[in-house]
Amino acid sequence: MQNQQGILLESGTNELEIVEFSIGNNRFGINVIKVKEILNPLPVTEIPHPHQALEGIIEIRGDVVPVVDVAHALGFETSTHPEQDKFILAEFNQTKIVFHVHTVTQIHRISWESIEKPGKMYQGLETQITGVIKKDEDLLLLLDFEKLVADINPKTSVHSEQIQELGKRERSNKKILIAEDSGLLRGLLKETLNEAGYVHTTCFEDGKAAYDHLIQLADVGKEALEEYQLIITDIEMPRMDGHHFTKLVKEHENLKEMPVVIFSSLITQDLKHKGEKVGADAQISKPEIVNLIQTIDSHIN
Repeated sequence: MQNQQGILLESGTNELEIVEFSIGNNRFGINVIKVKEILNPLPVTEIPHPHQALEGIIEIRGDVVPVVDVAHALGFETSTHPEQDKFILAEFNQTKIVFHVHTVTQIHRISWESIEKPGKMYQGLETQITGVIKKDEDLLLLLDFEKLVADINPKTSVHSEQIQELGKRERSNKKILIAEDSGLLRGLLKETLNEAGYVHTTCFEDGKAAYDHLIQLADVGKEALEEYQLIITDIEMPRMDGHHFTKLVKEHENLKEMPVVIFSSLITQDLKHKGEKVGADAQISKPEIVNLIQTIDSHIN
């Protein structure tokens, strides 16, 4: 946002700030790091044969940006007071996009530890939610914006076919640990690594589960940690985010030599310093899967 006061400047604190917005009576949140600006609705230019949730495009200071109707994407009713609607200009996966929501209320600073994993009780929304926050005797849901955008434009996600440009790959016996909260991306990442020859992968849904597993191995002895040669972690994850996970790994005597690659939609020139500060060995922006494979090659082959 243009006036982002009090935004977290520290790295590895396991905290985040979220912008709360609403769709009807439902409360949602988006990581403030993704938000560039909050706008009043602007005239939208329709485009031929769009996805049903894509309203069209608008121009913002020289950039042509797609507009996504979040209510439509989630299967909710349209706004009853469109004059009060808001546009959230966001940037992630190195792409700018506008999310059309009904209201924007406030910013909350919270710990990832207080964010619960979504359960099946959310009536079909669980695949579109990355976390649940109990707030003011109500629930605030963190949307999986990467999946929402990928549903509209599949090219923005990871694809195993991209590995073909690397040519013939040999099967590797090296083992990789993955921390990724999105079930969709866990599956795609595992499939893509397998296509690239890295067939021995173990996945965890968040940084805490991954770190607890590593600590169990470390308690057995340093030799047990040789089960893995590299860690891939997302940043945004319930219970423990990727920056805090990386920080803990790099501070642990028996873990610190293990390469950690942060693979996230939040990797930008402005935010790379956060990963550098916690000791990440490399940082790759989603969905640059070829770059990720080449980085893995350079660290463990």
